[in-house]
Amino acid sequence: MSTYYIKTSCFSYLFFALQKYIFFRHDKKTHVRKKRISTDTIIHPFSRYNGMINEQYIRFDWAAKRMLRDKANFDVLEGLMTVLIGEKVTIDEILESEGNQESETDKYNRVDVMARNSKGEYIIVEVQLTRERYYLERILYGVSKVITDNMRLGDRYEKVKKVYSINIIYFPLGKGKDYLYHGITTFTGVHTNDTLQITDYEANTLKMRTPEQIFPEYFIIRVNEFNQVATTPLEEWIEYLKNGRISSSTKTPGLQEARQKLLYMNMSDKEKRIYEHHIENQMVENDVIDTARIEGKAEGRAEGRAEGRAEGRAEGKAEERRKVARNMKQLGLPSDIIAQSTGLSIDEITSL
Repeated sequence: MSTYYIKTSCFSYLFFALQKYIFFRHDKKTHVRKKRISTDTIIHPFSRYNGMINEQYIRFDWAAKRMLRDKANFDVLEGLMTVLIGEKVTIDEILESEGNQESETDKYNRVDVMARNSKGEYIIVEVQLTRERYYLERILYGVSKVITDNMRLGDRYEKVKKVYSINIIYFPLGKGKDYLYHGITTFTGVHTNDTLQITDYEANTLKMRTPEQIFPEYFIIRVNEFNQVATTPLEEWIEYLKNGRISSSTKTPGLQEARQKLLYMNMSDKEKRIYEHHIENQMVENDVIDTARIEGKAEGRAEGRAEGRAEGRAEGKAEERRKVARNMKQLGLPSDIIAQSTGLSIDEITSL
């Protein structure tokens, strides 16, 4: 076996271990303590595991930012959207958004893809790797901005297009048992509990749309909450998003194409170097966040202990003054003298 082959194989093995480590770091149980990785958990490019061909696939956040905006790769995104929305989605174009911009100072914790489908509707796909306090507010702001940015002054309101917001998150958000949450807008009777609907005349003659056809639709995918065997198209997509695995027998829209287009081994040497640098940066960023969290907790505990000791000393001194005041009171000394000696108020002395 040649020396070049040995070096290449060793590097590949170590790199895939590193990438698997980062997937573990996004698990909700690893915010404070890192998990030890054994060779059993490493996705090696030429191994098989549970019926899946474990060629290493490029992480979705990287693919969305760097590859899936290419028209030749639209079918991968179209597949994800089709599975989520429940109807065939065809992307006409990928629009520029803040998160699409590339630079050496990219922060990698956020990815935006904004697309327009064949109906003229807008679809935002956002990948968020790290916790953000006002994330729900940002979702609303992002959707609102898409609507207003694509309306010109004087446009009629009929030009308002529906927006789908697909949010793939790798941090704990809220409290719930599911890994997928779906939000739509409906108008429900306060007293009758019925749903407001448009009439046939409004739909057919006035061409009015229903609230469901107008108001934004939200999907929140809590990737780390998925802990089951993938048997449906949706579950297969979450399996890829969480663990980077795609079944060799998949028929799921988008994943069939991803198996061919998102293989690490198909990248050029330059692309591999950039991708590896991205993985390393993400690892450093995770370490910085974890370190800050651990240091913050340690400082909080230290401050709590210090405050507890200070409060204990203060309470002990106060109790000692009250004890002295009781003794002086039993000896029949006047309250004003006791107050001067102990620092207690007349009311406090009277209540003893």
